[in-house]
Amino acid sequence: MKKLNDSKNNMKRELSNRHIQLISIGGTIGTGLFLGASRSIAFTGPSIMLVYLAAGIFMFLLTRAMGEMLYMDPDQHTFINFISKYLGKPFGFFSGWTYWLSIIFTGMGELTAVGIYFQFWFPKMPMWIIQLMFLAAIMSINLITVKFFGEAEFWFAMIKISAIVALILTSIFMLATDFKTPIGAVGLTNISKNFQLFPNGFKNLVMAFPMVFFAYQGIEFVGITTSETKNPRAVLPKAINQIIIRILIFYIGSLIAIMLIYPWQSLDPKQSPFVWIFKLLGISWAAGLINFVVLTAASSALNSILYSSGRHLYQLASDSSGKFNKNCAVISKNGVPARTICLSALAVAVSPIINSIPTIKDAFSVIASVSSGAYLLIYILTLFAHRKYTQSKDYLANGFLMPKPKFFGPLTIAFMVFILISMLFQKETCPGVVTALIWLVVFGGYSLAKYKNENS
Repeated sequence: MKKLNDSKNNMKRELSNRHIQLISIGGTIGTGLFLGASRSIAFTGPSIMLVYLAAGIFMFLLTRAMGEMLYMDPDQHTFINFISKYLGKPFGFFSGWTYWLSIIFTGMGELTAVGIYFQFWFPKMPMWIIQLMFLAAIMSINLITVKFFGEAEFWFAMIKISAIVALILTSIFMLATDFKTPIGAVGLTNISKNFQLFPNGFKNLVMAFPMVFFAYQGIEFVGITTSETKNPRAVLPKAINQIIIRILIFYIGSLIAIMLIYPWQSLDPKQSPFVWIFKLLGISWAAGLINFVVLTAASSALNSILYSSGRHLYQLASDSSGKFNKNCAVISKNGVPARTICLSALAVAVSPIINSIPTIKDAFSVIASVSSGAYLLIYILTLFAHRKYTQSKDYLANGFLMPKPKFFGPLTIAFMVFILISMLFQKETCPGVVTALIWLVVFGGYSLAKYKNENS
């Protein structure tokens, strides 16, 4: 099989194996783990581990479907191109702009989080100034070279990983030394005592899935790096196959560590368990340390978002015609789509305006739910495109194959639909999903009409 060292799409293949491995790890570790672990545990008890495992398996299957198509054609900037190729141009047009907007909404959410975290140290500094400063810094990282982006993401991911490994090692140390907390000893009894599979009811278990899905959102970013990766057919399968191992170690390992140290029934859902546990060890500056870690996690997410949205908008410009194509489908001398990166950053910069609207009490939740709804639509269409791909002449029988696609493909689609429906029954997420569904009807209808008119 031909080794791909040079990209046919004008991008420079400067991302190495270590960059891709850390980018894929960073894509599965979000701020929710550091700040929201107590809330998710309190929501449904130890069974939250089953939710993370189940959601992780389906997200892994999704990335395998994407990875199979990208392995066949590693020159694609984005997996969205396969929707257009195998489902038709109306679906590709709809998916292209919907996915770009969903990435932008995710970026707005992360930028909102950055402002909140930074105000921990500078409470009097206006949030909009903080947000614009951070956005400018992250945009600059993306404008230099793709290799510089890879290095920045490598070290962002290392900080997150170090914090999680420190938590797991701390729990092992406390368990081995029979460490005493204010309400008892560290041990398995903190999990097993009065164990119930659904301590807060089966409904809470179901409603935990959207919360966990948001934590995994963006896991597909590793696939967007394919066109700028050295020897992608060797690197991509390794990165994707290790996702399930990272889920077990980083997410489930962290949850077990937290519940070993402290009875889950007594956890404060409003407090970061990382802060509380490190304080138990006498680290008085634990709050500042974890704030730095979550700020890094948010910066890492924003870094990947500008990378992905910039490449994706470049692809949209390349596929269009007229002034948009001429002005935006341009690669800079550094080998990056600088103009579309800047346009994406400008769109994310709307976040401070949304945060300043008095009627929106929780801007982060609103933005996150709209983004999640849109992501689910795209993931479902991607899985349908994969199904069509396996029946096409392009099918690479000796490639990087999704396991048992005839069974796991429809099952993964059903899981995504399940998440979408469950979000409709929560007041925090329902408005965002309704907005996404209205967008599906309105913009989906426009996409069909646009290409019907063009072909008539």
